[in-house]
Amino acid sequence: MFYKIFSIVYRKAADRMANDCRDFINDGDNILDLGCGSAIVAKKFKQFFQAEVTGIDIIDNRVEKIDFRLFNGLALPFESGSFDNVLIAYVLHHCQEPLETLSEAKRVAKRHIIIYEDMPDGWWGKIRCRIHGNLFNIFFQKNSAQCKFLNQAGWGEAFKKLGLKPVFEKKVSLPFELTQKRLFVLEKF
Repeated sequence: MFYKIFSIVYRKAADRMANDCRDFINDGDNILDLGCGSAIVAKKFKQFFQAEVTGIDIIDNRVEKIDFRLFNGLALPFESGSFDNVLIAYVLHHCQEPLETLSEAKRVAKRHIIIYEDMPDGWWGKIRCRIHGNLFNIFFQKNSAQCKFLNQAGWGEAFKKLGLKPVFEKKVSLPFELTQKRLFVLEKF
C-alpha cells in the first residue's frame, strides 16, 4: 500500500537511476533487479533499455507487472552468469547477510553489479540511516529487522574482499533526501 502512495517519488527516482546507468547497461541486456520491491525501478529499466528484467525479492510488494521470483534471501535461484547486469537498489542494508547477497550477485552477473546504497557517513548520516531503516521496515517490510548500513570505506573494503572492482561511483542524493546516497558500478576482477 505504501508503495502506491509514494509511487510518484519512486518513478522520479527510477528515471534518474536509468539515466545514471545508461553508460553501463546496453539496450536489450538481461537485468536482475535483486530486491525489486515495488518493481517500479525494474519496469523503468525494462522500458528505458528495452531490456529483459527479472525481479526477485523475499516479499511480493510489486505494484508493476514484471517477471518475478520469490526467494529465501540467501541463495539466488539462477545459474552462474545468468544476467548481463544485476541491479541492487537500496537493498543491501536490509539484508541479514549483505556480503553473502553481494557474493550471489557477483555469481549471477556477467558484466556489472550496479548498487545504490544509503551512506551513514558522519553522525548525522548515522542518525538518518537509522531512522530511514526503521521507518522502511515498519511501513514497507512489516518487520523489525535491524538494518546494516556500511559507510563508503566499509563498502570499499567489502568490494575488495569479494573480488569486485568499482569502475564508477558518484553521490546521487538530492538536497532534501533523508540520507546520503551513492551509486557504485562494479565489475569482477
